[in-house]
Amino acid sequence: MNTVQVQDPATFGRVAVVMGGWSAERPVSLDSGKAVHAALVSKGVDAQQVDVDRRRLLDLAREGFDRVWLALHGPGGEDGIAQSALELQGLPYTGSGVLACALSMDKARCKALWAARGIPTPAHQLVDVAAQPAEIVDMLGLPLFVKPSHEGSSIGMSRVDRQDQLPAAIAEAARYDSEVLVEQFVDGPEYTAAIIEDRSLPLIHIETPRRFYDYEAKYAADNTLYHCPSGLDAEREASLQRLCRRAFDVIGGRGWGRLDFMLDRSGNPWFLEMNASPGMTSHSLVPTAAQAVGMDFGALAWRILESTLGGEESRC
Repeated sequence: MNTVQVQDPATFGRVAVVMGGWSAERPVSLDSGKAVHAALVSKGVDAQQVDVDRRRLLDLAREGFDRVWLALHGPGGEDGIAQSALELQGLPYTGSGVLACALSMDKARCKALWAARGIPTPAHQLVDVAAQPAEIVDMLGLPLFVKPSHEGSSIGMSRVDRQDQLPAAIAEAARYDSEVLVEQFVDGPEYTAAIIEDRSLPLIHIETPRRFYDYEAKYAADNTLYHCPSGLDAEREASLQRLCRRAFDVIGGRGWGRLDFMLDRSGNPWFLEMNASPGMTSHSLVPTAAQAVGMDFGALAWRILESTLGGEESRC
């Protein structure tokens, strides 16, 4: 994508900052959307907050919007559904297209594609509430992570250290999704990599005193630490950034996104998931990485919006 460099905010026309939606990540989406809207307005963009439901999502062109800054998270927002609705209306939008969003939101299929293309990802299995805990432990060992296959923000996610904890963890994940993913534990530090078009931003090393980087650690806790610079040496970081870029491209990512991975005790990377519509809140990681290279929140929101001017071709 060849991004147009914009000087005049009027070039963008009327921009819908689409937020809210109907997923369990609605509160995070509202926070992201309000922050993006404020940043764009401060730069003179004719932007409006649009808290969408299924009906209004199909009416944005009729309402006179020229393009969309997508701040939706979770099912309905970053799984290809919103992107499909915007494609049908011919509205340019931020972020990846329909297929990449659908793949990135579906953890099991994303991992299957990564594994087929040589991108390391932890061993995993799709299960349901009737799954036999002993069989799962025999296959994947302990500890384990249990999560809904189509949710983000660690919603419905549990760490399991004992076999007898598995049924409750699976039941909790099944509250949010009919498909539950059980994933092998990786013992090591967690990192995240932000990508803005052709640029890989500095890696962030995440530390939390909690049992894992859960919803509370992401959005509420004040004792979660984000190390940027990451503490890795320059050559190692550059190598990991290249692998992150490859993982992004394998899924078909466009515009911007974020990849989460862990390093095991031997220093080997294991990719957990790709976020096609990352958070843009005060606790979010893409703004943190952007700030490390001198790009403030307003410049970041503007840069992402510029990507919608890179061509009007379908992004499916």
